[in-house]
This record gives sequence, structure tokens and C-alpha cells, in this order.
Amino acid sequence: MPVERPLIIGHRGAPGYLPEHSRSSYARAISAGVDAIEPDVVPTRDGVLVVRHENEIGSTTNVSARTEFAERRRTAVVDGERLDGWFTEDFTWSELRTLRCRERIPAIRPESAAHDDEDPVLSLRDVLDLARAGGVGVVLEIKHAAYFARAGSDMAELVERELRDADWWDDPALVIESFEPLVLERLRERGIPAPLVQLVEAGGAPWDLRERDGARAASYASMLTPAGLDALAEAVDGISPDKRLILAPDRLGRVRGPAPFVAQAHDRGLRVFTWTCRPENPFLLPPFRRPGGPSAFGDYEREWALLRDARLDGVFVDHPDLGLAFFGS
Repeated sequence: MPVERPLIIGHRGAPGYLPEHSRSSYARAISAGVDAIEPDVVPTRDGVLVVRHENEIGSTTNVSARTEFAERRRTAVVDGERLDGWFTEDFTWSELRTLRCRERIPAIRPESAAHDDEDPVLSLRDVLDLARAGGVGVVLEIKHAAYFARAGSDMAELVERELRDADWWDDPALVIESFEPLVLERLRERGIPAPLVQLVEAGGAPWDLRERDGARAASYASMLTPAGLDALAEAVDGISPDKRLILAPDRLGRVRGPAPFVAQAHDRGLRVFTWTCRPENPFLLPPFRRPGGPSAFGDYEREWALLRDARLDGVFVDHPDLGLAFFGS
């Protein structure tokens, strides 16, 4: 059954105000009163899980300014996308922890970018300790498991090891999510008691299924059909679709939602989260944008009201104070 008030989850901390995944960003989210914080995890060369949006870190750290690491710049294909930059798997943890966090989208969030290079890169253990000290939960996202498996890193094994070492393996405040269903399946096989949540993109198919099944890979859209939801209800505890799927806009951006799959998922006992509630114009559907450019806030409350009407179980927010004021009342 849906809850009266959704969980308010600080998406990578409070990145509307401070560089994502930084200690300051997480601390701001916790002090604002969120129910949980969300770290994304990728591994280092020596198997330490670090919190970064992606394993390419050229745009989220000061690595490009570190001349001693210049030779590690390279090109890699990650989930079908060719990327040029620096990658966490080419660094040890002792090296990565010397880097500093930077704002990923400075043109939209210049005030956050003013805090570039202040905070060091964190490990998952750092964030787990912050969450426990702050009395909040953790929604842990596993990134690029199939890519790292090819490189010799078993993300399910690494996550289990870290959670057990930090005494979070069976913590009731833990949720684990991924866009890749096979890593969630492996965690279930390993006996993790935490709720597992399937992240759902607005298009395409999970990369791990594409690698395994080729053109026959189940699409994200198929997961939200009645048959797809039946299968998910046997495998996971919840879904977390892109908010556009819930809003279901037409070709002009006019909202037609909430989409029927939300109620259908609840009928099957699945929790329904969504990502990501952001107030700036570029992240809103066209009818809710206002003058002022990309960094200006649009009429976000009108868009968020439609998500609230869907009676979701959790929402990911970049501005915890705004999320709590809107969804928490």
C-alpha cells in the first residue's frame, strides 16, 4: 500500500546547493531532515567503493588539474557510450581520496560551483558512517555492474563486503537500487535482506540484459506492463522510474499522468519511487518552465503536485529543504 507521505531522499546529498556526493552536500541533506541519502557507487582499482555519479570523474573532481594524473586520461566505452576522461578503476583509493569534488553542471548551479575543490572524494564507508551518525537511511545505487564485471570487479561481492564490514548488511534503513536487474538478482542470491528497487529509464533497455540477450533484451517499457510488473514483483521490492514516465506527457509536454502503472505496481505490493525532483527550468516539463534561463526555478510546485497525487512511496530531491516543505507536509 502507498504511504501517506513519501520518503524524502537526498539525491547524492543536497546537490542543488553543494557539489554532489561531497561531505558538505550529505551533511546539508541530513541537517535538513531527509529520511535517507543516496550514494552512487563505483569501484577503485583496489576494490574500494567510492561515491561518484559515474566512474568518469573529469567533470566532478579536480583530476584534470592534477598534472601527476594527466597520463591516465583515456577513452573508454561505458554501457555503449564512448567517454574521454579519467576513470575510477584506474586509481587506487589512496589516490582518489586526494581529489576534490566539483559541481557537475556549473552552468545551471553556479552557486554550488562556488564550492568546487573544498571537499575530498568520499568512499561508501564514509557515507554509511555519515548516515548512521545522522540517523538517516541509505538508498544505495550500484552503477555499471556489467561494465565492471568485464573489468574483473564483482559489484555484488564488493557491496556485500562493504555493507557487512560497516554493519549495514541487515540494517532496516538500507535500500539498494540499480538500473541493471542482474546485479540485484545476485544480491538476492547472496541473501541480502534489504529491499531491492529496479530503476527504470524513460527509454531503452538495461545494459546488462542487452549484453546477455542482445536484441531480445527486455526493455524498460516492458517492465511497466502488467506482465512486466508481475515478473518484477517476484524479483524485487520496488521500482523507481524516471518522473517523466509517471507524468506521461504528450508530444507537447502536457501531463497526462499519473500513469496507470503506479497503481498497478502498488496492487502487486511493489513500492514506487521516482527521480529526480528538481526545480530548475531544464529539469521541468515545458508547461512548468518560467523565464530567467537554465538556473532559474520554474513552476516546480505544479509539476511536483502531480507526482504527489500519484501517492508515491519515495521521491529523490536535489534541494532537500524544498522537497521536505512540499512532500513532507
